[in-house]
Amino acid sequence: MNLRQIELLRAVMRCETTVRAAQELGLSQPAVSNAIKHLEGQVGFPLFERVNNRLFPTAEARAIYQDSDPIFQMHAALEAKVQDLKENRAGHVRLIATPPLGYSVIPRALGSFLAKRPKMRVFFDVRRFENVIDSVENGVAELGFVMGLNENRALNAEVFFSERMVCVMRPDHPLAEKNTIYPSDLRSVPFIALERGSRMGTIVRQAFTEAGEPFNFAVEVRYCNTACVLAENGVGVAVVDPLSPLFSGHYNLAIRAFEPAVQVSASVVSSRKRPLSRAAEAFLREVRVVVGEVAGKLA
Repeated sequence: MNLRQIELLRAVMRCETTVRAAQELGLSQPAVSNAIKHLEGQVGFPLFERVNNRLFPTAEARAIYQDSDPIFQMHAALEAKVQDLKENRAGHVRLIATPPLGYSVIPRALGSFLAKRPKMRVFFDVRRFENVIDSVENGVAELGFVMGLNENRALNAEVFFSERMVCVMRPDHPLAEKNTIYPSDLRSVPFIALERGSRMGTIVRQAFTEAGEPFNFAVEVRYCNTACVLAENGVGVAVVDPLSPLFSGHYNLAIRAFEPAVQVSASVVSSRKRPLSRAAEAFLREVRVVVGEVAGKLA
């Protein structure tokens, strides 16, 4: 007996007539009747007793029905799984991001992504720029999210956000009264610098050079999020990417424009060797939606 024959047998047992079974299976009534007769001839014993145009299963048929239950339960589960995969409700995706994105855009997008796909599993890590690139190149992560990416021929890269860096400070800081902050404004206040040699740290230093101002700092930190925490606690003033203070709602910070303009971009990177999964593509769509909302707030 093959699965199709067992499926037909079970339908006839549920419906009790070949007419109703044919309707359920999308077949003609003669096709169902002939299939039952052929199956009985194949197994060598009757499967139904026929009384007044109704079919009553024999003990043997009931035993087959009961023992085949697990098979069809597994089949139903498999069909549901395939449908979930088709609609991106199940599966898994591996993500990695640098802190400015890992603590801002990605969590917001991830919340929306998983709300629509409760069966999806996500593996997510926040690491330094070099670790993100290495993880994507080595296949540890499918998507990597970084700030300040230069050309990388080994990976596919797409810029999904580009905006000016901003100056942050406590709302009661004297500089909070200004709409735009210049390097000259930071001469006499404690300044929180981003790490020397980092991409954003380098471009901020270049802005001071362009303005002809010496670059002095009270504290140097690795991440923009750290700079925001210190600024909130009155340690000083910092120049950071616009996403870190905007998404971290717990920060009590004044956010001001910084001149000369320091443009910073956010990119998503993926391997050139492997096509993106449907889950990864769906997550990217959520990221673009979140970034679109951010662009509206910064406009």
